[in-house]
Amino acid sequence: MELTLDEVRHVAALARLGLTDAEQELMRDQLSSILGHINALNELDTESIPPTASVAALQNVWRDDTVQSSLPREQVLMNAPRQNEGCFEVDTPLGGEESSS
Repeated sequence: MELTLDEVRHVAALARLGLTDAEQELMRDQLSSILGHINALNELDTESIPPTASVAALQNVWRDDTVQSSLPREQVLMNAPRQNEGCFEVDTPLGGEESSS
């Protein structure tokens, strides 16, 4: 499947990637190649193969849930780059308004 540059630009915009013209062309070639490999897999006859969530048998290993004392707040925050009123202070991940600290 050959992607168009418009499709690559659309995917880049969704991923919030700023690509140069050369990078867009490279991504078009690489993504088209990947989709070609996926199309080859789609052509395989898998009717006789049952759906499988995992090929390895899974077994939960549980441990006893025991109450333990936690670390002191000062020790927890000791290596934090920024803290405010006993809490970790981080930048807003989605680009909202920054706090005025």
